[in-house]
Amino acid sequence: MATQSVILYHGSKVFVEYPEIRTSKFNRDFYFGFYCTLYPEQAKRWAIRYTGKGIINEYFYNPHPSLRIKLFPEMTEEWLDFIVACRNGKSHDFDIVEGPMANDTIFNYIQNFIDGKISRAAFWELARFRHPTHQISFHTARALTTLRFRKGYEVSDEK
Repeated sequence: MATQSVILYHGSKVFVEYPEIRTSKFNRDFYFGFYCTLYPEQAKRWAIRYTGKGIINEYFYNPHPSLRIKLFPEMTEEWLDFIVACRNGKSHDFDIVEGPMANDTIFNYIQNFIDGKISRAAFWELARFRHPTHQISFHTARALTTLRFRKGYEVSDEK
């Protein structure tokens, strides 16, 4: 039985018809990869964060059962430990990782936890009232074959 395609969004400053995995100057939540989201509003925030203008790229996503996929349905102890490890430069062997995103506020709490400035309990107390976020990251060339470019369009922070 064929699975239904899901639409994913990637916010960028450019059109990205052919996604690729790029390493950056810092480690991300789920390590280096190509990041998308189910939420167009979140992709818009990614796209306009530096210049107030950007591109939302849309993709059809059809997961393949042979891929190693790690799913975090919600923020859990395992999710926190995974992000801490990835941000500290520890790679993993998953093709795709999906789960909540440590947004700018949560990012600071995670960094404070990593630095020993707050306890694990304090992290959870600070993090529990944040609105939902979502990210799905593609970490291998095989994982990227599950994405097919649909369209891209310009967005800005203007009303």
